[in-house]
Amino acid sequence: MCMTRRSIICRGVKSLALIALCATSSGCYYMHAAAGQWEVLQKSEPIDEVIDRDDTSAELAERLRLVQTARRFSIDELGLPDNRSYRSYTDIERDFVVWNVFAAPEFSLQPRQWCFPVAGCVNYRGYFKKEAAYREAERLAKDGYDVAVGGVSAYSTLGNFDDPLLSSMLRWDDIQLVGTLFHELAHQVLYIKGDTGFNEAFATAVEEFGLEQWLNANGRPEDIDIYWRRRQLREELMSLVAVARDDLRGYYAATVADDDKRQRKAARLEQLRVDATALLRQSGRADTAWINGELNNARLASMTLYEGWLPAFRALLADCEQDIQCFYSRAAELSELDKAERDARLEALG
Repeated sequence: MCMTRRSIICRGVKSLALIALCATSSGCYYMHAAAGQWEVLQKSEPIDEVIDRDDTSAELAERLRLVQTARRFSIDELGLPDNRSYRSYTDIERDFVVWNVFAAPEFSLQPRQWCFPVAGCVNYRGYFKKEAAYREAERLAKDGYDVAVGGVSAYSTLGNFDDPLLSSMLRWDDIQLVGTLFHELAHQVLYIKGDTGFNEAFATAVEEFGLEQWLNANGRPEDIDIYWRRRQLREELMSLVAVARDDLRGYYAATVADDDKRQRKAARLEQLRVDATALLRQSGRADTAWINGELNNARLASMTLYEGWLPAFRALLADCEQDIQCFYSRAAELSELDKAERDARLEALG
């Protein structure tokens, strides 16, 4: 058994075994993923040791202590897993840990899916190297797909490894950092292979509940208002995307020439850009990076992964009278149903 002080070495052995397995059964992509995960893990250091180091800045030490406090709260108050996830720190020396590639046909909003042994089927493919992600995007574009590439600052291995805190996560303010911590740990509580909508809505509901509890416990009610304003803005943006998606579906289903479809598509996506930019500026957001990238079917597909069943999970938490253990139990019951019945139950809740 791997003991605590030797966990990095033991995880390394586990990762090397995974690399060997992937090399023989799944080809180059799995080699890339396993090697990237191994790099993240082997560079990790216990947070306590990083704080105590002489060359650790006061700012970094303060953020790491914040994470330690939030991690203890996640266990004691939210019932999230008491394991070694987010007990260590990795400086990845880049802005993003992974770049996700999304793809969708030119005249369809149905994203391409990729299936993996642990995560099941998901609507993206992740790369630890930016260049590799863009090579894959270029290959898909040559095959006629709309493509989008997005950088990711954090991800969960669903408890299969001891996920470290990443330097890319420390670029965020306290609200986003702690919220993401709760979100990623929630994936270790409940995860259904191949049902991204369920998984992300469940984790987002835990994030919302947990962050509000944590901010209240730390005497920061003003930050609760900031968080909910951000959530409201996100939902308003997603409403704009949803309307655009409905319009585009109609255009794609029409019996007209492809050139006509392309013209209607381009005009509707430009209108979405204009509307979203106006909303962002109205909310006081000078940075409109959210909308600056190319808008296409793949980008729209990537924007909606986190939203679908969130109202249903909020309702489920309300039915449990904000008892988080009741919420976990009820969500687990839903996870045991086949997808059609599970979706019907969620539809009724929402």
